[in-house]
Parts: sequence; structure tokens; C-alpha cells
Amino acid sequence: MYADIAVCLPLARTFIYKLTTPVETGCRVVVPFRKREVEGFVVGFRKEVPPDIEVHEIGSVLDAIPLLRPDVFNLCRWVADYYATPIGEVLKAALPPGISTKHVEGLPHSPPRRGGEDAPSAAKARQPCGCRASPPLRGGEFLLTPDQASALSTVTKASGFRPILLHGVTGSGKTEIYMQAVEHFLAAGKTSLILVPEIGLTPQLTDRFARRFPNQIAILHSSLTRRQRIDEWLRIYRGEVPIVIGTRSAVFAPLGNLALIVVDEEHETSYKQEEVPRYHARDTAVMRAKLAGAAVVLGSATPSMESFHNAASHQKYEYVTLTTRVEGRPLPAVEIVNMREEYAAEGKQVVLSRRLLEAINARLDRGEQTMILLNRRGYATFLLCRRCGFTFQCNSCSVAMTYHRSIEKLLCHYCGLARRPPARCPECDSEYIHYVGEGTERLEAELKCRFPDARVGRIDRDAMRHMRDYERILGGFRAGNIDILAGTQMIAKGHDFPRVTLVGVVGADAPLALPDFRAAERTFQLLTQVAGRSGRGGRPGEVVIQSYFPDHYTFQLAVTQRFEDFYARESRYRKAMFYPPFTALAGIMVADRDQGRAADTAREIGEYLDSLRSNAMRILGPAPAPLERIKRMHRQQLLIKSSSRASLHHLLGRLRQYIEDRKFGSTRVFIDVDPVSLL
Repeated sequence: MYADIAVCLPLARTFIYKLTTPVETGCRVVVPFRKREVEGFVVGFRKEVPPDIEVHEIGSVLDAIPLLRPDVFNLCRWVADYYATPIGEVLKAALPPGISTKHVEGLPHSPPRRGGEDAPSAAKARQPCGCRASPPLRGGEFLLTPDQASALSTVTKASGFRPILLHGVTGSGKTEIYMQAVEHFLAAGKTSLILVPEIGLTPQLTDRFARRFPNQIAILHSSLTRRQRIDEWLRIYRGEVPIVIGTRSAVFAPLGNLALIVVDEEHETSYKQEEVPRYHARDTAVMRAKLAGAAVVLGSATPSMESFHNAASHQKYEYVTLTTRVEGRPLPAVEIVNMREEYAAEGKQVVLSRRLLEAINARLDRGEQTMILLNRRGYATFLLCRRCGFTFQCNSCSVAMTYHRSIEKLLCHYCGLARRPPARCPECDSEYIHYVGEGTERLEAELKCRFPDARVGRIDRDAMRHMRDYERILGGFRAGNIDILAGTQMIAKGHDFPRVTLVGVVGADAPLALPDFRAAERTFQLLTQVAGRSGRGGRPGEVVIQSYFPDHYTFQLAVTQRFEDFYARESRYRKAMFYPPFTALAGIMVADRDQGRAADTAREIGEYLDSLRSNAMRILGPAPAPLERIKRMHRQQLLIKSSSRASLHHLLGRLRQYIEDRKFGSTRVFIDVDPVSLL
């Protein structure tokens, strides 16, 4: 008997090894591979092998039983096929790092099915959660609006696979629908999975769920220690908890008897993994729900173009809408400040407009809170020599380095390179070094200078190193100990702060300058999401957006906050340019330390693709990527557009085989199906 082994390396094919001991599909093994030993997964069996293949024996078996549930194993197979990514890398990503046989010794051969006779904690799971006694639809102290009740009924009305797009304006009570749906399935002995796009959103959501469902929740995200992640994963595997809340990789959580998956803020690009395996957790969640026969709810106030298209045009998803906020609260009033006029009045570029300063002052006088969004980190965007025009760029990446005043260093936000800011220009020896642009660090300093008596907090990746930092700042803001909270997009979504009545947006134009067809969509989503943080309590909210291009349709539609109007406007551009959601898209990235070698390989791949393409396809490139060099790797890019997804996947299958057969040496070639960024 022989086994097909998927090694945990970036290789598309599997390899045949001879079995010396019994082993099951999904178990991990160690095998000899190219003069070393590597870890791999058993993915199949065979009785015979081709006569011309030299077959080695499996070195050792790591798992006595497969740690991956059969449905998760099948999900990994789908991810590998759909995203044209190595199956071994997908299977590895589905398990917590560092888990070994010692962690699962004494566990049953297969995880208990929740609700079955062999599940010791099933009875506990069916007990009331302790928050109230009344059935979910009656609401008790959590009385539902008619829209909420209708949405909940759609989610819970029947069993089986049901993809649902829950499109609710900010503050419409989507989280309450999630919780009551979880409670409905919990009462039937079923389990639920809640996905959030970022770690920063887990404390607030976890706190709400923990109060409603004490001792019945497991958490999975990358900020946990290795030991914590293994412990949480084992609690889920053993069937001890019926609810899992986590970020992207939690889509592989070993839940049995799964009835509900929620993808909160489904439009967020952070659901797409940018390293191998390059899967999208939202779409993977839809497939997992299909395999499990579960409901999957995609929730957002600003759905992705793809999800809205699936609901509106293709009717692949049921469409449920929440058009009003809970308790009849109005949406915030949105005002756009023309920063060109501000520049003319002030005679210089300013961070905060007079209108925004006036609005902040009014909130401070009334004891209300303010949030200011600036989606750039650091103090200054780049350093410029005013004499010769020299800019200080990273030595490893083709990007300008950002100045961080708190550490007195220039940082590259792509490779992490740090250097001291020079006192004189290295090109012309001039002393006229100018700090250009602003980030959240400068915004915080400006707010403290303008409002010395105000308590100012900041949230960005520099200030939030650990989960406790999120909890400290967000907890302080929620408790009223911070008056003004500045931050990047981390503050824009999911948070519920009833005292916030003003949201300001600084540098709103920057995303529109990116060479990416999704730039307008992301800008509209970010503006609408951050605007939704205002006026969620008893007092009306206000939003002030600063822009140098206030007439751009993205800003004009952000005033109305009507996604349907934006979808209609953006669709005309997408159709004309043959972009998603009206076409299938794949990106090919070729990277090498040698610029010429990268260009030659990309040209060869482009010629191969041209020889295979059909009339349903368009191939763009090769051309240098917008960020041509990252971490000393020169990058060439190709884009494949296809009106037929089946044709696209057939082409990618041929390309993967060509790349492995061709053996490009040091040149690395990446395939990205449904890319969310073209940078």
C-alpha cells in the first residue's frame, strides 16, 4: 500500500511514499524529501505506482488520529483547488502552530458531534444561556425592530445551506441578530462560528457574547500565545464550547454539528490572506457552510461589490436589509469641507480645518466624544529636500520611508527597515529637510496642542502592540476617560460608543490615488463605516470629511450613505473595464532579486498564457508592479480577466504545472485568485 503525501512546501503536486504502518487520511507524517526530512499530510492511498518512480518509505507518523475533521479536510481540498495553492500549505494553516500528538493523547478517535448521545457537554449546551428566559424571537429586554425580527426569521427559518447577505445601515442592530440566531441554534444543540476581520474588534464582540453566553465561547486569533491557541483549539475539538469567535484562520475551527457561520463586516479586505495559502475567509466560510449544511450570514453596512452582485443580480444569496437604526435614531449628518478653500484662507496646508476644530470644541463643551480618522501611521509621510527634491526611500523597497517622531526614526512600512533621519540631504548636503504629510502620530500631537485640556488617545498598529493595548484604549474611551480618539481604519468599523457624536475624517483623498480598481469602493466603505460610529446613543451625530476633491462621486455618495447608489455608479465603470464582480480575476506576481531575471520570467509566462487564452479572456502585462520592489525583490505583474471562472481555473491549472516543470530557480511565481489588492 502506498500513500499520496502533500508536503508542507509551496509545491502543487503530491508525492508517493510507501506505507510501513497503518495511517488515516489527514494524519501528519515526516517523509524524506530532497535530502532532508519534511512534514506532510496523507491525502490519499493507492495500491500501485508507476514503474519509473522511485518510492521511499514514510519516515514517521506524527498523528495517531487525524486532527482535521472530515469536513475541514474537504474544505482544505476546496481551498487548494479554488485558490490554486498547495494543499499541504492549506492543511498546515488549518491547524494551530505547534500542536503535536502529546496535545491530543487520550482524545476520542473522532470529535463528538454536539447534540448526539456521545457528546458529554451537549446537555450543557442546550441549557439556557443565563441572560433571560424568553425565546429569541420575543426578545425580552432585547426587543427587536420589525426589520430585525424579519432578518432573524430568515436566518433561522429552515435548516440546510443558506447564504444570506445582511445589509444593514450602521447602528441597525446586526450584532443582536447574530446573538439571537446563535441562541436559536444553541437551544437545538448546534454550534456557531463568528468571524471578525481584525483582532481589534474581538474584545468588544467577545464581551457582548460572553455576557449572553457565559463559559460557552472559544477565541481564535493570532495575538494569542501558541499555548493559548492550542488550548482554545482543543476545547473546540473536544466539543466543550459551542461558539467560536475569531479572525480569518478561525474559518478552519474544528466545530462539529455546525449550523451558523457569521462573517461580520464581510466587505473587509483583511479577510484575504496575502501570504500562501492566499484564501479569502469570507468565500471560504460560504463553502464551509455549504459542506456543513449551515446558514452563513454575511453582514455589512457597505457590502462588497461581489457580495451585493451575488444577491442582487445572480440571486446566489438571500438578501435581507435593515434600513433604519435601532430606536429610530437618525443617521448622522455628513458635511464635506473643501480643503482647497481652507488652504487659500490659511495660506498653508493644515491638518485640521476650521470647521472640524469648531465641531470638536462644541463636543468638548458638551462633554461628548469625538473620533478622528486618518488612515496613515507615523508623524510625517516622507522627508523631502527642498533644495534638490531628494526623497528618503527604503533601500529594500521602492517606497518612501515614514517618519515616526516617538522613536526618532524613519520606518519602511513594508519591510520594517529603520534608520535615523539625517540632518542634511545625502544628495546635495542641504540642511533644508522638510517633513511632508501627516499620519496619526502627528494628528495626535496636533489635537493635544489645539486642545490641551482634552484627553486624547490614539489607535494604530504602532500604539497597539498587544491585545491589552486595544482593551486599555477602547475600554478607556468607552468608560468616558478619553475625549478624542484618533486612529487609522482600526477605529472605523464595528465599534459602538454611545457618547460619540462627532466623527472627523482627515486625508480622505489619499486612497483614491492608489492604482487599484477598488480604490473608490474602499474609500466609500471606509467613509460610511467611520461615519456610522457617530450618533449611536441618544444624541444626534455629525460627520465632517476633509477633502481636496469634494466633488468626486465617492464623497458625494458618502453624504447620502446609500450603498445602492454607489453600486449603480461603480458598476458602470467595472463593466466597461471588465473588472469584478462582472469578471473573474487572477493575478500573477513574479519576484526575483535580479530585476532582469524577474522581467524575463514574467515575459516567458506571459507568452505561455497568450498561447492558451481563449476569446473569453484578457491578459494584462507583464509590467512592473505598482510597488516594484519589496524586501529587495523586484516584482513583475500579470492580470488575467475571464468571463468564465471555469476557463480561468483550467488555465491556472495548466500554468501551475508549467511553473513546476519549468523550474525557474530563484525566481518566485505567485498565483493570487480573486486578489483584493493590485499593489
